Amino acid sequence: MTVHFIGAGPGDPDLITVRGLKLIERCPVCLYAGSLVPEAIVAAAPEGARVVDTAPLTLDEIMAEIVAAHERGEEVARVHSGDPSLYGAIAEQIRRLRALGIPFDVTPGVPAFAAAAAALGQELTVPEIAQTVILTRTAMKSSAMPEGEDLETLGRSGATLAIHLSVRNLREIERQLAPLYGADCPVVVAYRVGWPDQSFIHGTLADIRDKVRAAKITRTALVFVGRALEPQADFRDSALYDAAHVHVLRPKKKKPAEA
Repeated sequence: MTVHFIGAGPGDPDLITVRGLKLIERCPVCLYAGSLVPEAIVAAAPEGARVVDTAPLTLDEIMAEIVAAHERGEEVARVHSGDPSLYGAIAEQIRRLRALGIPFDVTPGVPAFAAAAAALGQELTVPEIAQTVILTRTAMKSSAMPEGEDLETLGRSGATLAIHLSVRNLREIERQLAPLYGADCPVVVAYRVGWPDQSFIHGTLADIRDKVRAAKITRTALVFVGRALEPQADFRDSALYDAAHVHVLRPKKKKPAEA
């Protein structure tokens, strides 16, 4: 018996991996975070499977479901949104599984930041504008941020920031980042990426809070900040496909021998 942690992607059932879908289709027990994972994904569970929405459950209650399945010798599909390695709360589950000697594996999924960039038709790393993407969050009611991971510290890099779990903290985002990126720095708030009602709010550090408040968005949103989000007409092409850029797969062409 194995517990399979599965990244379901951001919401669109088409964005789950083939491996993840096959695991759901075969496991007699399916535990999924119903607040973030659409029922259409777990509808692939086999007929008669025990399908449980874990959104209202505590960690102890979730583990009780897993232990009961283990005692029955049944595999478990533990379905999380996006990619489980990012704010998936799998670390504490894995710690308990190891203590109990219950085997597990992890199937990655499409993270929300990647799905959002795709829907926007946006590259997050633009030559000579931003070559780094930082995935982070801010501290509100959840656990505190470790020392050195506050937005003011991270923002000194000038990197593209993908700020999770923080759409209700836009005032603090503006306060910490405006001195570093400029009040006119582009911001995009991506709401429920991959769901039928997905939407994107474009603004700047100076005005994004008012726009989000007008849209009445209070959860399930990702905040992007950075100059790479600007419509760039004059950035340089990358060296990757530059005719003058020589590399092992495209060696320098030899000049034809003189007649």
